[in-house]
Amino acid sequence: MLDVRTMSKSFGGLKAVSEASLTVSEGSIVSLIGPNGAGKTTLFALISGFLKPDSGAVTFNGAAITGQRPHQICHKGLVRTFQVVQPFAGLTVRENIAVGAHTRVTGRAAALAAAGEIAQLVGMGAQLDQSAGDLTIAGRKRLELARALATGPKLLLLDEVMAGLNATEIADLVAVVRKIRDSGVTIFLIEHVMQAVMSLSDYTYVLNHGAMIAEGQPSQVTKDPNVIEAYLGHGAAKRLLAMEATADA
Repeated sequence: MLDVRTMSKSFGGLKAVSEASLTVSEGSIVSLIGPNGAGKTTLFALISGFLKPDSGAVTFNGAAITGQRPHQICHKGLVRTFQVVQPFAGLTVRENIAVGAHTRVTGRAAALAAAGEIAQLVGMGAQLDQSAGDLTIAGRKRLELARALATGPKLLLLDEVMAGLNATEIADLVAVVRKIRDSGVTIFLIEHVMQAVMSLSDYTYVLNHGAMIAEGQPSQVTKDPNVIEAYLGHGAAKRLLAMEATADA
């Protein structure tokens, strides 16, 4: 469904993304992990049209979308969320979701009706008439998810949707993400919450200093020495192996 080939982007002398390649298959949940500053959000912005790449190509559902504008890519069915959640505080939850629905339906009544259906999917049915400005962090995260879903995506890019949530809220949102995938929407997510990555992901990519350093099943990737070094620092993999050997002795 999504194919990214040798994507690169620099900001002055900083190579934010360096020849990164990945594939997301239809019906899957794929995760992108890596330490802070690895270039994950930049890669999402390149895929979704918010930034133009220096080189590389993006193909979505067999069609080239490299360099197209975000609204054009959205109409093709690829939509992203953002780390910093900014709802329209003066509008209700229903009206916020309806903003996204206007990209695929005409008329206020149809958009509000679509918003009601989406709210049920993300567990916000009881909050439809609540002011978006009064929502908790968890509520705002769900609203961000709902607004993106209202556009009718085939592929949804989630940028740290679990950030700032407690363990119970994370478990609840993991169930919501799984339900969205089961409804027919493919998921590609950036996440630091390893509980969510391990629970949800069919496949995981690891980015560090803009370059892909590992990929595979989540359980395999988290044991990769390169990944351990990226997260915990030079020599960490060797120290962990020594600790395990001592524990087994």
